[in-house]
Amino acid sequence: MKARLLRHFKTKDPVIGNIVSAWGQYDLGSTIRSSAFEALARSIASQQISGAVARKMIERLTAMHDGQFPTPAQIAAATPAQLRTAGFSFAKIAALQDLAAHCLDGRLPADATLAALDDAAIIELCSAVRGIGRWTAQMLLMFHFGRQDVLPADDFGVRRGFQLAYGLKGMPRPRALLAYGERWKPYRSAGAWYLWRAIELHQQGKLPRREGRAPRVAQEVSKAKPGSKRPVLRATGAVRLKSPKK
Repeated sequence: MKARLLRHFKTKDPVIGNIVSAWGQYDLGSTIRSSAFEALARSIASQQISGAVARKMIERLTAMHDGQFPTPAQIAAATPAQLRTAGFSFAKIAALQDLAAHCLDGRLPADATLAALDDAAIIELCSAVRGIGRWTAQMLLMFHFGRQDVLPADDFGVRRGFQLAYGLKGMPRPRALLAYGERWKPYRSAGAWYLWRAIELHQQGKLPRREGRAPRVAQEVSKAKPGSKRPVLRATGAVRLKSPKK
């Protein structure tokens, strides 16, 4: 797969092509080991908190069900008090039980049916669930179903990686990034994945230097005052947006 991506990006976008060359194995693909319900429930659990706290909550939740991740029926049957003992806030409890309800009544179908739908349809169905928005649905497409042509243009890490890789003064605006990413089709997921890797390469001092002029794309220039602290960026995967609904 990496060889195919290298040929594609070297032709379509040498900046990404150089990142492909600089990075090791490409490992973004279908990682279905559970269900879309579980993947989305775990995403709800992780919103607005650290990964360590989210993992602890999931551990408590599975411990309540003999070490297995609960089914939609079990989540629907749980009382708020029971879910609170696992550490879930009332907002997350409402989102989890709405997700369970969507799965039980068929508004969010089983994986076999979801897998047959196109990306836009899956995003629409997932976004109808309380607490789940476009970004979370796109992560499901990329990391659960292994869809190869998804570009999460609102993702902070993707935009920051683009800024670093292309030598921009500010991060690209989402619409501008979407327009620029048209050239990456049908591998826009890989384009996003390598932009996450661009942050890591930058932190390691190994990000390939861009040749030629930076692309002319609409940017959001930071207004941070000199001497202000910047957030530490982590690029081990998708960088989570701090928004109330994902």
